[in-house]
Amino acid sequence: MNVLHMKYVVEVAQSGSLNKASEKLLIAPPNLSRCIKELEADLGIRVFDRTNKGMKLTPEGEEFILYARNILKQIDALEDLYKSDGQQKQRFSVSVPRASYISDAFARFSTQLADTPSELFYKETNSIRAIKNVLSDDYKLGIIRYASIYDRQFKQMLDEKGLIYEMIAEFHYVLVMNAKSPLLEKETISFADLEPLIEIAHGDPYVPSLPLAAVRKEELPDDVKRRICVFERASQFDLLCENPQTYMWVSPIPEAILERLDLRQKPCADNKKLYKDVLIYRKDYRLSPLDKLFITEVCNSRRNCFA
Repeated sequence: MNVLHMKYVVEVAQSGSLNKASEKLLIAPPNLSRCIKELEADLGIRVFDRTNKGMKLTPEGEEFILYARNILKQIDALEDLYKSDGQQKQRFSVSVPRASYISDAFARFSTQLADTPSELFYKETNSIRAIKNVLSDDYKLGIIRYASIYDRQFKQMLDEKGLIYEMIAEFHYVLVMNAKSPLLEKETISFADLEPLIEIAHGDPYVPSLPLAAVRKEELPDDVKRRICVFERASQFDLLCENPQTYMWVSPIPEAILERLDLRQKPCADNKKLYKDVLIYRKDYRLSPLDKLFITEVCNSRRNCFA
């Protein structure tokens, strides 16, 4: 089997189109198609179904792509090892929820890297994408967030996917707001106090085996009159800093970040819902020293914020 042909197949799978892949690979579409057919003939399988809408992976093709990506990553790692005079690059990757205590931990973690070459990937996303990132081996670690009432659904899915999981935090959401927010005038905050204000939300809830509509109704209730869905935490903070009429539900935020942004956080007396942040990784993956260092920093940040 030709390794170059394997790279071509992975690129076509990622692009979903023979023409798009050929543009990126700088190969004429007929030649690319011929290479794919040669690989399929060598393996005795059909990797793609050719449709009017593009190249769709067959079940055999999906299995092949998982192996091919891992093989190509190992080849890249081997090349890096010898191209860098034997000094292997440290690699770390994690998909996490939009949480300031975790980003604070990552910042502290970054200050402790050795002088050896390193490459770090940190992606903030929702739970389903974090799980997919770990399963595809694009990211070695993941941290997913869900309401504790969905514990059974998530654990069942993680078991089925062959993922190790370990709870790293359990908490009630608090409210973060502008330093001039009218909520700060309240001794205690109730749900009714939020009614005239604008909620900032992620807008992408997910629970395995439950309809999206039911999850959205639970996580993003219809009784909120004004809501802005923003998917980037930096943009959320920009809104909070600019508009005193906004608020957001968050896991507790480190005081240093609140001071830097001139924001405030307070609990809501009516909020009884419990959430969990859970570390996940593949069963066949052994935690690296960098992984363990990051997890330690996350636990330290959690203790400081949730005390």
